[in-house]
Amino acid sequence: MRVTNTPGDDNAGDADRSRLDEPEDLFDPALDDDLVDDDDAPDDDAPDDDGPDGDDPDGDDLDGEAQPATASGPLSPLTSRVGRFRQSAGELRQSLAGEASAHAAYAKLRERALPGGGDTLVDPRLDQGAADVDEPGRPTVVPPDLTAAAFFDVDNTLVQGSSMIHFARGLAARDYFSYRDIMEFVWAQAKFRITGRENSEDVAQGREKALSFIAGRSTAELVRVGEEIYDEFIADKIWPGTAALAQMHIDAGQQVWLVTATPVELAQTIAERLGLTGALGTVAESVDGVFTGRLVGDLLHGLGKAHAVRSLAIREGLNLKRCTAYSDSHNDVPMLSLVGTAVAINPDTDLRDVARVRGWEVRDYRTARKAARIGVPTAVLLGAAGGGAAAAVKHLRR
Repeated sequence: MRVTNTPGDDNAGDADRSRLDEPEDLFDPALDDDLVDDDDAPDDDAPDDDGPDGDDPDGDDLDGEAQPATASGPLSPLTSRVGRFRQSAGELRQSLAGEASAHAAYAKLRERALPGGGDTLVDPRLDQGAADVDEPGRPTVVPPDLTAAAFFDVDNTLVQGSSMIHFARGLAARDYFSYRDIMEFVWAQAKFRITGRENSEDVAQGREKALSFIAGRSTAELVRVGEEIYDEFIADKIWPGTAALAQMHIDAGQQVWLVTATPVELAQTIAERLGLTGALGTVAESVDGVFTGRLVGDLLHGLGKAHAVRSLAIREGLNLKRCTAYSDSHNDVPMLSLVGTAVAINPDTDLRDVARVRGWEVRDYRTARKAARIGVPTAVLLGAAGGGAAAAVKHLRR
């Protein structure tokens, strides 16, 4: 969960970013078209949504709030303008979470695309394509599709169960904390899978515990441990069907991104292990390579994911109409609604209903779908935990 600074060359997206100053609904599909199609720019004379005195009609004027910053400065020029949307405090935190996630993702991509520390960005797909074409006897590689991408949720979409519970199991096995501590998170996940609704108190408690755990630890340690835990607990939990879909986009020359509330360090490890472009994940503040115990904004969740996808699309020159998004949860409807093609993977009941109404494709790779649908507590508990509950119970009985 790393804070990254604004990449040095953001000028290419300034024209598109300026459109975000319009007081339109942040997730209005028409605004998404404006971000990627220059023919339908929003009207500069559009009426302001503010009250008659220029203040937020809800009374939440956030322009004066301090912006979270890295050790060397503010997150980005775009972040400094987020307040112009007159969002509620919660919406602003999600905006900041999405912006921070996009910065971390872009910085990681830039790091990989600068050979030998040079100043010229090289798209890995272009470089690989050229190498393959030049080699005699090798099949011609499909040219990179530079304006299309696929965005995958992680938990229960790509990974069976909760990646955070798998991560917690690995940490408990290394004596970072006890298996008893895992049970609280497992129960919160089980309630969510049974009811389809997240409890804000459960989310807040889980967030605070996670932040207290990483406070004072190095970012390098989390990356190292995350790589080990992926190999031990997550690698064999990948849904083959979803992995095949990701590979389909890769074969088409498209970028493939993970979008998850999981810490960005762990999310990036999953992406790297699967050969994907990168990951948008929750970013925790760090100074000089050490976590402070605070998030940048909030967990990357719901609206935050949509903010992150939009922000990354601006940086990468993606046409959202040509992009695809995959998720299992109705909480990701904002992200799914941003793109031209939305696919529900192993959907919860609410997302299945939305998909039916909107004509979205549905794919279900679960073998115990009937048990999950009728809400058998034990089945859902174990499914939500991905085996975490069983492992914890077994450990406690020793």
